[in-house]
Amino acid sequence: MPDDIHIRPARKADAAALAVLMDMAGEGMASWVWSGMASGHETAFEVGCMRIRREEELFSYRNASVLTASQDGAEEIAGMVLGYRLDDPFVLPDLAGMPAPFRPLLELEAKAPGAWYLNAMAVFSDFRGRRFGARLLETAEALARESGASEIALIWAEENDLAAGLYKRFGYAERARRPIVPFPGIRLGGDWVLLAKPLG
Repeated sequence: MPDDIHIRPARKADAAALAVLMDMAGEGMASWVWSGMASGHETAFEVGCMRIRREEELFSYRNASVLTASQDGAEEIAGMVLGYRLDDPFVLPDLAGMPAPFRPLLELEAKAPGAWYLNAMAVFSDFRGRRFGARLLETAEALARESGASEIALIWAEENDLAAGLYKRFGYAERARRPIVPFPGIRLGGDWVLLAKPLG
């Protein structure tokens, strides 16, 4: 029997899967950030789950949608997309007081004020090759239109070959780039690239 595929708003109970997928999407940056927040016997993963369950975080489950694959009544999360509107005007914080790996990302976000920002999108490896990434990107664009944004933007690590073809097929164009500043556990090098697409 073929998988039954659905995309639905994320729930607090999805936090563990969302934490793993967010870390995948951010090339390891999320686990590095969460490890710096951990105290006592907390793990980076536990911190990530706790933050995802919070209502007010940008990285909250409330800003995420999950793609699920069900067979024989059992639902499994296959991937997720997380996004929100960027401020317009976008006021850059004091970058000198920020950890260096964050600075290029904030500089790029500032070049897309008011856009619906696709902050994270990832699919578990077991589910790749089934066009789930395309389904999630279509969902992101639908959410962006519903928000009233005139464009959708995302930041892509240029060495992520899995995503390159997808964004090209969907009509995303490069707006700016900045070198990736290494951090512990980083999985890719090269540049962060801001991609954007008008929403007709």
